Amino acid sequence: MCVSAIVNQHLASLRRYFGAEVEWRMFEDLYRARAEDTSIKICKALDANFDQPKSEVELRIKSYTEAYRRKAAQELATEFSELTTRLEDAERALQKKSTKTALKERETATNKIKANKRRSEQLQRREAAPSDSQIYPKYYAPLVIQDGARRLIVPMRYLCRPAGMPESFDSKYSGSYNARRDKLDEFWSRLFGTSHGLIMVSSFYENVPRHLYEKRELAPGEKPSNIMLHFNPRSADSMLIACLWSHWTGKDGASLDSFAAVTDDPPPEIAATGHNRCIIPIKPENIAEWLNPAGVDKTRLQEILGDRYCPYYEHRIAA
Repeated sequence: MCVSAIVNQHLASLRRYFGAEVEWRMFEDLYRARAEDTSIKICKALDANFDQPKSEVELRIKSYTEAYRRKAAQELATEFSELTTRLEDAERALQKKSTKTALKERETATNKIKANKRRSEQLQRREAAPSDSQIYPKYYAPLVIQDGARRLIVPMRYLCRPAGMPESFDSKYSGSYNARRDKLDEFWSRLFGTSHGLIMVSSFYENVPRHLYEKRELAPGEKPSNIMLHFNPRSADSMLIACLWSHWTGKDGASLDSFAAVTDDPPPEIAATGHNRCIIPIKPENIAEWLNPAGVDKTRLQEILGDRYCPYYEHRIAA
């Protein structure tokens, strides 16, 4: 599973590389929605495309970003006030009598205040950082797709909800941000061969069981735990990651565009860390066929996934 990835979100460079157009309407709709619903996840790297607007639509998107930041800041300030009161109440309770309930309440409030401060600092930060391009499940990222004769860059959510599925699909199949290659003709059959996309990734992160990474059995009574590993291709070349996507609509008229990255068995150096999956980087010469799967035999599509770009992946334990 690719739990997180560093994704190229610079629209101008993606336009040049893929010869694609930006679907501005979809970007504007997404940013307008986030101005109202601050739970929508968009990376700072995508926001940065609109810091110096060059058109009316980019100017509107920037205004939506500013509205989002104001609303998010107010929500965080309100939450901080509520958490501070909660912590003070726990402290007063402990002064009267030390109980497990009061101790737990103090710990919970303290941890949530720390998380609140981190989110506030992240919201206010303006200087660029590598993490600005890092997506997680349910984050939006620019996906390259084909629409007839047009190659488009569109924003989609990283956790695919196929058309026709209920909203509860997201929680029931919370790992659907990845599509297993061995399930493409089964679970993903409606998208494989019809709705393909690509994201450009420079590195990725995986959760790996600690005992497997340390090449040992679980100790008696030890509960499994994970560590996060950061994998980098030694070549430092960007990778074109094969994806599937879907346009979902609900009974109430709501809609969602979302995608999943295709995964396969890992190369030896990743398997040696204890992880059993890896995203699939296709070769540049296969871009056109992958993005235009209609009329392409599925055997050929599987060949494209098999004849992949194979860098050597170095890794480190993520901070």
